[in-house]
Amino acid sequence: MTNRSRRHLRPVRDVAAPALQFRTIHGHRRAFRIAGSGPVVVLLHGVGDSSTTWEPVHAKLAQRFTVIAPDMLGHGESDKPRADYSLAAFASGLRDLLTTLEIDRVTLVGHSLGGGLAAQFAYQYPHFVERMVLVSAGGVTKDVSVALRVAAMPMGAEALCALKLPGALSALGLVSRVVGSVKGSARFTRDVASLPRLVDGLCKPGAVDAFARTLRAVVDTRGQFVTMLDRTYLMHDLPVQIIWGEDDLIIPVSHARLAHEQIPGSRLEIFEKSGHMPHGDHPNRFVEVVQRFIDSTTPHQHQPDLMRKALQTGVRQDLHAPVVNVASDLA
Repeated sequence: MTNRSRRHLRPVRDVAAPALQFRTIHGHRRAFRIAGSGPVVVLLHGVGDSSTTWEPVHAKLAQRFTVIAPDMLGHGESDKPRADYSLAAFASGLRDLLTTLEIDRVTLVGHSLGGGLAAQFAYQYPHFVERMVLVSAGGVTKDVSVALRVAAMPMGAEALCALKLPGALSALGLVSRVVGSVKGSARFTRDVASLPRLVDGLCKPGAVDAFARTLRAVVDTRGQFVTMLDRTYLMHDLPVQIIWGEDDLIIPVSHARLAHEQIPGSRLEIFEKSGHMPHGDHPNRFVEVVQRFIDSTTPHQHQPDLMRKALQTGVRQDLHAPVVNVASDLA
């Protein structure tokens, strides 16, 4: 299933629905949904979510590509052991899954925490990554919604179990609609539709504990404490597309603009009338942007020498630019 042999295949018009499959790695069952053929695109979901978040776009993208949407360990249909739920561990788990599937080159599309995972994976395993799409991504700077900060508090994530109670989701939806009507904006209701799916996921045994461990690995009461921006100088000619919802209340759209400024050569698309789930709010536009991005960029080729020089100097090394030597400043 390697990507190398598929790059020049013609697009596929009709594909079967994404199929749920499993692989057991290190004794834990990992779930993923796969469809299509062609170059490999990997869709990475956010914290507490699952591969089902990609349903609006998975089959459409699979008309052109092999599209794999994993359930991260602790999420969806994957096992939920008492384990390491750090970004580095998730990146290692993704590497192991791709290796098991005999895939060595991918375009990463990461939503929310999955965006932070995509950046972490590109840092740990740059030879795998052809391109990267950050969708309302975590890991840019510290400010995030109050809800996530509260959930990161002791027993905060566990309190989300209250949403399972009869009528809780309906009441929350009503409150959001009232706030929206008072403020005169629909932005307060855009992401409410995704709550039933998230709550259903939390009902699975071990899911709340996994959610809490995952969230607390990147967020505390002061916000996010893990950032990708301190390593953007290592992204040598890596094509990066940023997609964000203008009305994102979970991770503000200001993060998109900051990431765009800090990642040289990145592209930015801000979806109007969209919240934290731009791929769900505007699936056709999302697919169009991703396809255009892939079609118009050259797959990244990892350059170990450039990475070594960048790590030694702390300065981005470009293929066609003279090397700036600041080693004396580090002495």
